[in-house]
Amino acid sequence: MRTRLVVLALSTLLLALSACTKPSQPDLSGVWLGPENTLQPPPSLTAKGQELFDAAKPLYGPRSVPVAESNDPVNTCDPQGFPRILFLRSPLSGMELIYAPNRLLQVFSYQRVVRDIWTDGRSLPSDPEPRWYGYSTGRWTNDGVFIVETIGANETWGDEEGHPHGLGARIEERYRLLGQDSLELVVTIDDKEMFQQPFVASKQVFKRAKELGEHICVPSVASQYLELIAKPAAGK
Repeated sequence: MRTRLVVLALSTLLLALSACTKPSQPDLSGVWLGPENTLQPPPSLTAKGQELFDAAKPLYGPRSVPVAESNDPVNTCDPQGFPRILFLRSPLSGMELIYAPNRLLQVFSYQRVVRDIWTDGRSLPSDPEPRWYGYSTGRWTNDGVFIVETIGANETWGDEEGHPHGLGARIEERYRLLGQDSLELVVTIDDKEMFQQPFVASKQVFKRAKELGEHICVPSVASQYLELIAKPAAGK
C-alpha cells in the first residue's frame, strides 16, 4: 500500500513539474486589422502559371485595369478563396481569432468567412476534398509561434494581382505576437504547378482592433454597379 502511495505521489509531482516547464502559448485571441500593402514579389512562374497569369485582368497592381475590363472573380462576389483572403488590404483585412475545443476559429470581416484551424494533433488528409479555404491544421513551436499548414484549397486567383493558385499548393502561415497589440503573419507558398520554387508571399503586421466590422459583397449590388456605372463609363 505504501509503495503504491509513493508511486502515486511521484507521478503527481512529475505531472506538476511538466506543467511548470511547458512553454506558455501566447494568447492570439481578439480582433486584428492588417496593413494596406501585403504582397511580396513572387518567383518565376511555370509555363502553366504564366499562361493563367497573363489571362488575368486584375483591379490592383502594376497590371490593373478598370472594373469593366477586369475578369477578377470577386467582381461577381465569388469567394476570395485561399490564400487570397489572407492578403486583403485594410480595412477589409479585419479578422478575429477565437479559441474553441480542438480548433482555432479565424473569422474574416469580408464576407464573414469562418475558417477552422484544427489543433487536436490530427494530420492533414492525404487526399482532401477541395474547399474554397482548404483544410488546415495548427501547432505551436517551443518559442511561441503558431504554425498553420493548409492544403486542398480550390484553384482560383491566389492574390489580387492575378497570380494563379494550384490545387496541390501547400500554404504555411506563421503567427507570432510582437507585443500585446501587434501580430506578425508570414505566409509561405509551395505551389510546384504554378511557381518554380517556394516563396514568401506576404509579411504583415496586424494591429489589435476593438471589434470586427462587416464587409459584405452583395451579388445584386455588384451586378447593378457593373451594368449601370462601370460598363457605361468604359464605353461598353
